[in-house]
Amino acid sequence: MGKNMKIKTVILGSSGYVGGELLRLVNIHPNFELVAAVSNSHQGNLIASVFPHLSSLYEGEVFESYSEWHKKINKGSSIAIFSAAPHGTAANILANTLAEISGKKFDIRIVDVSADFRFSNPSQYEKVYGTKHSHTKLLSHFTCGVPEHIKENYSSFVSHPGCFSTSILLPLMPLALKGIVNNEYYISAVTGSTGSGRSPKEGTHHPERHSNLYAYKPLLHRHASETEDLIKRSSSRKVRINFVPHSGPFARGIYATLQAKLKVKLSNKDIGLIYDDFYSDSEFVRYKEDPPRLKDVVTTNYCDLNAIIDGNQIVVTCAIDNLIKGAAGGSIQWMNKLWDLNDSTGLLSAATPWV
Repeated sequence: MGKNMKIKTVILGSSGYVGGELLRLVNIHPNFELVAAVSNSHQGNLIASVFPHLSSLYEGEVFESYSEWHKKINKGSSIAIFSAAPHGTAANILANTLAEISGKKFDIRIVDVSADFRFSNPSQYEKVYGTKHSHTKLLSHFTCGVPEHIKENYSSFVSHPGCFSTSILLPLMPLALKGIVNNEYYISAVTGSTGSGRSPKEGTHHPERHSNLYAYKPLLHRHASETEDLIKRSSSRKVRINFVPHSGPFARGIYATLQAKLKVKLSNKDIGLIYDDFYSDSEFVRYKEDPPRLKDVVTTNYCDLNAIIDGNQIVVTCAIDNLIKGAAGGSIQWMNKLWDLNDSTGLLSAATPWV
């Protein structure tokens, strides 16, 4: 693909927080051209009525319906489809979308940010989400993982891991693949309120969240089993993840702390070299000399890591933006790969430290 080619871009489920970030990032991307922001709940409404901060980017443009958006695109066009629909509905939406456009011979790449295509086995999905997977045949067409960890043999349809999973996979995978720690990990992670989505909930209500910090679903959160499955697929290692998520008193970002026991003797310099080497060709993963700070990565696609060793104990800290690296930005990064663009295209903005 030519570096100057414009790829027609569609965002399904575009009225949530992740959809809003995709709209913002697509607008500044040199190769993606938005042709439809699709939303059932807001079709016909101005994009600016839902996202006033995007009014200068999408003046006069409205949300499209699921049944109409493809009618204005020529047969045979190249299309990037981002799906930001909720868990449990994304599979139906994508299956219906592919059925409706099947006769137009579009050249399609898809990145989905829901949980509907993350598990390799539909029985695992049913166990975690309490409902049968509605499109198991479509499930087999998706590759799942963070873009840094899957270098080849990925399909044209990709499922992006959850934001918590991203914050765990990036610090954990080098340890798992090197086989230098026991296969049991203890992880604590604090997330911002945007991680709960746009619809108000008790846990995201500002008076409850402000100046507050609390754990929820300790050892029971669904991202633990999702992450274990992804590690097994990528490294052929069966690991145990003991995960305690926390709700933090801020809007965006995740700060994760991983602890494990080393099987080999390493120094702090050794572990730094292991991470530097593992992510040497990764634009967005930065190894730091000191534990990372959340505001250094908020509003960016970067992940900052640091590891500390004392005897046979290792602690790895990780900071990401949940809406960017954990969702919209990671999805853009994946879509870049799917169209043979540089991973970093359209994603090299600086952090906004005083949000």
